[in-house]
Amino acid sequence: MAVVRKARRPAADDAADDPLDAALVDRVRAVLALGGVPHAELQDGVQQVRLKLLESRAKGREPLRSTAAWCAVVASNIAVDWHRDRRRRERLDERLTALRPWGTEQPGVEEARVLTLSVAQGLDALPLPQRQVVVLRFYADLPVAEIAEALEIPEGTVKSRLHAAVRALRARLHTDEVV
Repeated sequence: MAVVRKARRPAADDAADDPLDAALVDRVRAVLALGGVPHAELQDGVQQVRLKLLESRAKGREPLRSTAAWCAVVASNIAVDWHRDRRRRERLDERLTALRPWGTEQPGVEEARVLTLSVAQGLDALPLPQRQVVVLRFYADLPVAEIAEALEIPEGTVKSRLHAAVRALRARLHTDEVV
């Protein structure tokens, strides 16, 4: 005889304890996705943001001015960390591949890679500080002043990074003949 358990419905108190409402979850997912985090790992990123927010509150610290801005910056930092980890894994894979004897490569690995959109490729090609301000400004819709405050850099630095990033993206789109 199989025992079947009913799924537990979240109590009203559970929803009240969650620091991220549906709109914040959507915003965090968008920042992570635009930061280059794969779809399969977005939920983990949302959980990391939720955890960091809970830890911050447990220590008695409240986010700067806006919880939404704070969460967007944390999500952007998580995306940056994801790329660093990915690069580390790729370098390790390259070293391990170099140690393999000739003729033992796995067939079809290159063919399995999916091409992304030109804008996503352009974002991925940007240096991390530029990508971070582009995502926070244009996708998280944060004003320059909030980005500067959250990243603890001058507003002029945010503006110069935005300018350089937009110019690089525009050049890439022209080169790819997208625009």
